[in-house]
This record gives sequence, C-alpha cells and structure tokens, in this order.
Amino acid sequence: MRYLHITNARVLDPALGLDQVIDVYVADGRIQAIGHKPHAGEIEHSIDASGQWLVPGFIDLGAHLPEPGYPHKGTIGSETQAACAAGFTHVCALPDSKPVADSPAVIKLIQEKANQAGYARVLPLGALTQGLEGEQLANMVSLTEVGCVALSNARAPFKDSYVLRRVMEYAATYDLLLFLTANDAALAAGGCMHEGPTATRLGLAGVPETAETVALAQLLLLIEQTGVRAHISQISCARSVRMLNHARQQGLRVTADVALANLVYTDEAVTGYNSQFHAQPPLRSEHDRQALLAAVNAGELCISSNHRPHEIAAKKAPFSDAEAGMSLFDVFIPLALQLVERGELQLSALIQACSSQPAQLLGMEQRLSEGATFNAALINPNSQVTISRRALKSRGGNIPCPGETLNGHVSAVFIGGRHVF
Repeated sequence: MRYLHITNARVLDPALGLDQVIDVYVADGRIQAIGHKPHAGEIEHSIDASGQWLVPGFIDLGAHLPEPGYPHKGTIGSETQAACAAGFTHVCALPDSKPVADSPAVIKLIQEKANQAGYARVLPLGALTQGLEGEQLANMVSLTEVGCVALSNARAPFKDSYVLRRVMEYAATYDLLLFLTANDAALAAGGCMHEGPTATRLGLAGVPETAETVALAQLLLLIEQTGVRAHISQISCARSVRMLNHARQQGLRVTADVALANLVYTDEAVTGYNSQFHAQPPLRSEHDRQALLAAVNAGELCISSNHRPHEIAAKKAPFSDAEAGMSLFDVFIPLALQLVERGELQLSALIQACSSQPAQLLGMEQRLSEGATFNAALINPNSQVTISRRALKSRGGNIPCPGETLNGHVSAVFIGGRHVF
C-alpha cells in the first residue's frame, strides 16, 4: 500500500474532540492511520503542513451555481474550483438555474459537468415546484432518485399556503428533506436592504424583519402539522433564532443555517450605496449579527456561503436596481477567520458549522478518523492575502472586500483522498 503522508499539521475535528499536531496517513481514499505509522506499505508522497490546520472538508448548504443558463456569470467548473479555495469539498447547488433544476435531465447535466470539472462535488437541490413558479409540484421522488440530496424552491415564493402544505405533505410521505426559505414576498416587496435607520437615511426601501419572521412562523406551524424534515436556509434575524430554538424544544425536526455575510456585515455596510452589499437575505442590524454569531457558537446554526457570482455590470446599476448577491467563495476563509481573530466566532464552532453539522443533516460522513473517507482541507491561518479580483477563481467579480489584506487561505483540498486543489 502506498501512502500520502501529511506531517506536522494541527488536526482539528471538534466533533471528535480532536485538536493535536499529529501525522496522518492516507491510502485508497481513506485515512489509514493517525498518529502512528502503518505496519506495512511505503510513503508515496509527503506534505509538510507545519503551521497549518487539517480540517474536515466543508459542505456548503446553499450556493447559486450559474450553469446551466448564465455562462457570463460563471460555470460549474469555475465556481466549484472557487469552492475548493474556501475549503468546500461538497456544494449544495440551488435549483434556480436556467432551465430550472426540476427534471432528472437537468440534474444529470449538472452532475456530468461537475464530474468533468473535478473540483468540489456538487450536491443538487431539486426544485420543489415546476419552474420554481410555486404552483405545480415537481416530481420530487424522481429528483431524489437521480441524486438530489434535498428539495428547495430557492427564494421563489409559493402561490399560497395551500401549495406549501401540499409540498410538505408529499415530502413527509416519502421522508424527503426540504430546504425552505423564510421570506414573505408581500412584506418584502420593493425592499432592497434591511428596514432601519440606515435605510431611512439613504432613502432606500427596506425589508422588515417581519418579512422573515412571519414567513418562518407559517413554515414552523406547517412543519409541525405535517411532520416533514425541514431545513431553513439563510436566516438573518435574532428573533428567527429564538423561534427556531422554541420549535426544536417542541420536538420539531428543523435545522437552519446563516449566510456568512450576515455574520460579517451589517446594514451599515450599505452606506455610500455600495451595491456589493445588496444581498438576499439583506444584511441586518448589529443586534441581529450578534445573535446569529451566538447561535453558531452554541451549535444551533450551520454556516452557508450564499455564493452568487455576478459580472461587474450587474452591480453597476443604482443600488435598488443592482442584482442581489455576493461572490463569497474566494474570500470565505479570510472573512471567517477575521471573526475568529476578533473573538466573535469560536474556531471549533466555525469548523463544525461548516463540516460535521451539514454532514449530519445530509446523512453524510465527514470526519477525520481512521477508516473515514479523506475529505479534508489544509488551511494556512497566518498567510496574508490581498484580495484582488484578478486572482479570483470565481468568475464573479462582486466580492465585498476588494483590496483588503486579510489572513488565511486554503493550501490544499482532498476529496476521496484525491488532491484536487
């Protein structure tokens, strides 16, 4: 047997209580030994990882991959390579492609392109309704049979609560996992940022917190009624955290995640009408940001990228007319480590919120233990990186921090034991 030998890495897997500078031996796609040399075989390749962290590969619970349909914004190849730059070995792709991912043919196309690219593995989220129009149910069982790990309507609204109930009842019958977004389209209509003092000062229409919390209340009541397994994608409000905690205390099978941008930035970032901070969900108040950070530190929320690449022209319009979204993959690690450096986010909580918690939700194995599939990333936390659009792996130029010098970058990613980045 021939081994990949990683030496002197700080091996971090909080789910296993592992935090130790120790050697790791990998062969046949799996971890064969940790902390001791295998009895037989020879070392084929060694990596000296001094000063670096070896962590379980991250799993992104929500990214917008622009292919098929929007090649000017990026391809599955470019965006999954960028995902590797963030330490992601797996990416849940939202179904808002063109055509919509509501048929086995589209799902197979996405999978083929991801396999050809050879970077992060794409876990498709199938559409809940045909064309994401919120009326006719998609063939959810067929979508899961061809590889969809869950079903979502992205941020597209349902026609009414009756359709939403039918979706949940159907999914509960087959024990399908739903990714749901809490957003009342009528309350959010016309808004382009958080409703608060900053929006008032800038003269921009706001999205009230109730656009999320009213919708979340409806979702939780229907989840309770139908017994469906549900994950709430990208919450943004402190009150949503409290509502979810109460729901779990009542025995509901519900989890949730928060987009990294909502942990890093607030609505104050919009000052100057900077369209790079036009996002969905909107950046909220400092009170909301602190509540979301506390929930991640408590193990109550996963972290997703909400990566949405755009060409530069898409952000050149006035703030309210600019396309919403940030290209986050290339800057995910530096921004996340900034929170760790400031003492706002525990390193162990960051790793779990991006690896073991999403893996548990999706029924996957993602850990650093002997016999486990070697899906992992090497992170250099002290390497300074100046964020430059010319150096991006993603085709999306809409990054929130161009020109800033931050710490941290991913030096290597392994998927199934294969060195892919």
